[in-house]
Amino acid sequence: MFFSPDCSRTSSKHLSLFMPDIDNIRYTGRIDFTNPQKPKLSGAGAHFELKFRGSACYVFLKDQNLYNNFNYFAIVIDDKYQGRIKMSNNTKYKIAENLKDTLHNLRICKATEAQIGYVEFLGILCNNIMPCEKSYTRKIEFIGNSITCGMDLDISGIPCDSGEWFDQHNAYLAYGPLVARQLNADWLLSSVSGIGITRSWNKPGPTMPQVYEDTYLGTDSISLWDRRDYTTDLASICLGQNDFSKGDSSYDRPALDSARFVNEYIRFAGHIRDKYPYAQICCLTSPMLDEKESATMSNYLSAVITYMKEVKDEKMAAELLPFYKQVMNWQ
Repeated sequence: MFFSPDCSRTSSKHLSLFMPDIDNIRYTGRIDFTNPQKPKLSGAGAHFELKFRGSACYVFLKDQNLYNNFNYFAIVIDDKYQGRIKMSNNTKYKIAENLKDTLHNLRICKATEAQIGYVEFLGILCNNIMPCEKSYTRKIEFIGNSITCGMDLDISGIPCDSGEWFDQHNAYLAYGPLVARQLNADWLLSSVSGIGITRSWNKPGPTMPQVYEDTYLGTDSISLWDRRDYTTDLASICLGQNDFSKGDSSYDRPALDSARFVNEYIRFAGHIRDKYPYAQICCLTSPMLDEKESATMSNYLSAVITYMKEVKDEKMAAELLPFYKQVMNWQ
């Protein structure tokens, strides 16, 4: 059982405080480690995992409260999803009690996206922390927009069309983490609601190519994303819905420039290839496009994929040419 903010003064008095910079905590996602004792979970789905001993557990988390927004985080204990917690002005959260007094796996996942602000991890109270045994040989990065963020997915607390626009966010239940868990793969989300390749839903930008390298997926930060040892096996790109969108009439929005879209997509895919030289790159259409738009998008992506394959073949040929000349003594 988990609870929201904990105000008790006695129930945790026999537990020990463990700081975020100990080796037994495993981190994944867009996280700012400028201060290792106060890592900031930024992007949707950023999470940490650990193994704790005991029947109770508390975590200390601080919400940035960016523009008076509030974050949610999801709880997973022993691989069982426990639900979300809405953050408040408190920093101490009771995660579990009355568990069997044994070892338990814990995952804390930021359910909301970078636009809502970061969540600062300040420590964990429990009997003891053991090395996280779970390791993943497969890794996937999901790059996209609100669909990838898990927007409007969770109506367990607040119904659709109620509350704030991010109240139904739940990155843990988004399609990327869902499929990754079924593949026994680790997952990372690089996603922003409303974003596109050449323009966003309700404004010209910023676009994903403009924010991708920023830890906070914005343009006003000087924090470059530290991937640490996360080298993905598969980069899945699901962008284009907002490029095709007609917007919200807040600015003069011309028809989508097909040549610009394809060229910008090629440049971005090339950037991903530079970051992950050995990864597979998958380019997805959007499930929200109508039949005509989906067909057009498929044609655009075919052009991107064809170009990327040609560039790959050209690079291979350039590398093989001197080798063949040497082997055959051909000039």
